[in-house]
Amino acid sequence: MTCLNNRKNDSFILSTIDELVPSDHKVRELEEAIDWNFIYPLVRPLYSSFGRPSIDPVVLFKMLFINFTFGIHSMRRTCEETKVNLAYRWFLGLSIDDEVPNYSTWSQNYIRRYGDSEIFDEIFNRIIEEAIA
Repeated sequence: MTCLNNRKNDSFILSTIDELVPSDHKVRELEEAIDWNFIYPLVRPLYSSFGRPSIDPVVLFKMLFINFTFGIHSMRRTCEETKVNLAYRWFLGLSIDDEVPNYSTWSQNYIRRYGDSEIFDEIFNRIIEEAIA
């Protein structure tokens, strides 16, 4: 009988994240369909030019799309899934060593930065329009 306890959990993988994400994965379709760079000029007035570094606003919106696209119904769960899912990391531009934003930091950004502005709706609607086109 074969023993399953002989699995190697300490193997090295000599590949890039790009090589490990299947070419037909949904995140590749999203990345190709949407030019996310339009977000930066729209949110610039909401960010301070001094203080500690903020989370990239494109990462925040891409995490929201991971949440919706893959049917993850909680920000906390989205952050946890992103920690272990290489396709999500690739989509967000995070290396295997980069820290995934904490769910509370993610939610507080939406509440504090975007809660009283129409920028969130504007960005979200434009992303939907681009994805549909």
